[in-house]
Amino acid sequence: MIQRILTFFERYSFGVCTYLGEKFNVSISKIRLFFIYSSFLAVGFPLIFYFFAGIVLDIRAFVKRRHTGVTDL
Repeated sequence: MIQRILTFFERYSFGVCTYLGEKFNVSISKIRLFFIYSSFLAVGFPLIFYFFAGIVLDIRAFVKRRHTGVTDL
């Protein structure tokens, strides 16, 4: 049951922690823990950053897909 919940969140999350982990060469679990602990300490501000970064990453991926589709012609 727990594994299904973890798989659901990993599949449908924005991928911000994964992107930051690959970019800075840091463990993804450490970044996730940082967001969890800092959201308790900073009263949710890191969650606002997380959602904003997720939206930016989605827009960036959308632009890349559209850009490569045009250059293939």
